Amino acid sequence: MALLYEQISTHVLDEIRRGALGPGDRVASEMELAAQFEVSRITSKRALEVLREAGLIERIRGKGSFVVKHLPDLEGITVPLKGRLPLRPSRGNNQPGAIALVVPDVSEAYGLELLCAVEERCAEQGASLIVRRTRGRQSDEEQAVESLVASREVDGLIVFPVHGDFYNASLLRQVLDGYPVVLVDRHLSGIPVSAVHTDNVAASRALTERLLDLGHRHIAFVSPPPLNTSSIEDRLEGFRAAFSEREPGNYQAHQLTELRSTLPGSFTPESVLSDLELIRAFRDKVPDVTAFVACEYNLARMLDRALGRPRDQVIACFDSPGDPIAGPPYLHVRQNQREMGRQAVDLLFAQLRGESVPKLSIVPFELVDAH
Repeated sequence: MALLYEQISTHVLDEIRRGALGPGDRVASEMELAAQFEVSRITSKRALEVLREAGLIERIRGKGSFVVKHLPDLEGITVPLKGRLPLRPSRGNNQPGAIALVVPDVSEAYGLELLCAVEERCAEQGASLIVRRTRGRQSDEEQAVESLVASREVDGLIVFPVHGDFYNASLLRQVLDGYPVVLVDRHLSGIPVSAVHTDNVAASRALTERLLDLGHRHIAFVSPPPLNTSSIEDRLEGFRAAFSEREPGNYQAHQLTELRSTLPGSFTPESVLSDLELIRAFRDKVPDVTAFVACEYNLARMLDRALGRPRDQVIACFDSPGDPIAGPPYLHVRQNQREMGRQAVDLLFAQLRGESVPKLSIVPFELVDAH
């Protein structure tokens, strides 16, 4: 069965053969073909590219695609039309491609296994991997995306977006232009880009329900400001949902979502002291809280330090190092980072082959008890 981009390019070739499109005629745009065949713009872009490689059309920047004035011998063109992989014309037919992973940082608690899985999958595919660390700064993320695309070093991007109140304009532009991009760990609401991540709503709800089942009636959700960071927004939603079937008078959800010291680039003695004071003030204001759901491991450590953790209090979190030497163990959600990394690479290469890919791919999680 022909790939989607091959079906589109063959359709245009048929139109040229039967005279519906003649020399100099305008060919449907990427957007028009994507709508007509119900595929992504990446797929329609690939179809037009193989038509250009076959010498059937010319693509003029700012104007569109047109049937060439002097057509080659159409009888000698075989179908389906197949293009080169990857898209960059400077790449040889038999040379493996290169992709980039743009990531805030990696640690034992989260990110390291993701990086290893991406690297291993690239090696299996014979592709090179370039890694750019943004240290959680949106300006660095924008610069990394711009420089990688402009230099044509890579054929596609896997991006772990930074925490922030605004979308990365450079990343958004690449997505809308049809550049191959896959997001990991989170998604961008309303943006048509493929994303691979945990079902954070379900995971947070399961974690909170475990605490409720253990007998905790007053539980607090602890995080940095969640605005426009989909993973935190979803975890807060799941936390609240866990209380939906509990009696309001007997169970109470609380939240402390103003902590900032664990944000990339914000870890300073002053910010740590400020967060410790906020946690202690929260404890004094809401003394009935006996359990905390921290949206990340480092915040669980922060809670531990601030509270001195009385025996009747429990801290749960997302992700925790498997090695207890790296830090204290907590009841936690273990995300399947390796599956996330593998799927991200597979989705990116599928885009490069001109295939239609899902906008959302969910990887499994599991609850792990503290030992």
